[in-house]
Amino acid sequence: MLTEKAPGQATPPAAPALDDLICYFEGQYVPMRDAKVSIMTHAFMYGTAVFEGIRAYWNEEKGELYGLFLREHMDRIRRNAGMLLMEGLPTVDELVDIVVQTASRNGLREDLYIRPSFYKSSRAVGVRLHHLDHELVVFAVPFGNYLDTDKGVRLMTSSWRRNADEALPARGKIVGGYVNMAFQKSEAELNGFDEALVLTPDGHASEASAANMFVVRDGILLTPPVNDDILEGVTRRAIFELAARDGVTIEVRSIDRSEIYIADEMFLCGTGVQLSPVVELDHRRVGDGEIGPITRRIRAAYFDAVRGRMPELAHWVTPIPIGG
Repeated sequence: MLTEKAPGQATPPAAPALDDLICYFEGQYVPMRDAKVSIMTHAFMYGTAVFEGIRAYWNEEKGELYGLFLREHMDRIRRNAGMLLMEGLPTVDELVDIVVQTASRNGLREDLYIRPSFYKSSRAVGVRLHHLDHELVVFAVPFGNYLDTDKGVRLMTSSWRRNADEALPARGKIVGGYVNMAFQKSEAELNGFDEALVLTPDGHASEASAANMFVVRDGILLTPPVNDDILEGVTRRAIFELAARDGVTIEVRSIDRSEIYIADEMFLCGTGVQLSPVVELDHRRVGDGEIGPITRRIRAAYFDAVRGRMPELAHWVTPIPIGG
């Protein structure tokens, strides 16, 4: 459910009909109503696909749309597709062009969510990864906030653990693996919380249901290492850059659940959640229960950068022509 606007987010116009939007489907740009797959498609039956979630931000003052971290996302999806034995993929440059063209052709002057996905397209019964064809689909739709980034979010520790890398690669955005996150997210929301804190099989804090996490203790920013079964987040890397610019030290190490209870600040980050302050975990206030100063500074810089308002971070964004 969408909530209040993020800083600088324009009030969106009436939503277009989704079926009328143009997507990239199996080599062509077509209306979404014409992008259909068989119920026997392998990815539909077994979750054998990888995807990226990308945001594009509308800058009302400049009248420009900016795609965020397009090359980084396209590099990651190629690597993740390789995990599923997909070969002969388009180059990063070719994929960036497809994403830009898809967003551009719809002429939308508002914030967008862009979803590219490589999926096993063979009509085949049988659990496997080899000897299957694959295709690419990209769509772009209007999108607001995933969480309330202004008031802060309330977490509960999920009873569902993060899938371990030796069971299903946590660092890969594999479609079937997101059922794990769905259990966590629904458990949290049905219990009255906004999000879930997810633990590794050995009990360390890993991430939220679909977001990386940072904790502040004594002025130092802490975040779990990649071997604590986290997604190697694109936004997570951006936070490292923003923290360095702000003079904040980052320490990468395992974090215990109870350590968050006594932390000064906490926030989640990711394409969907953007940068969402956490004010409560398991009915315990994080810090004083308000958005902390380090979180506030990094968050403000993040929302300026993604809308193209920070020339020194222009490498984050790719201008997308409207109606090109």
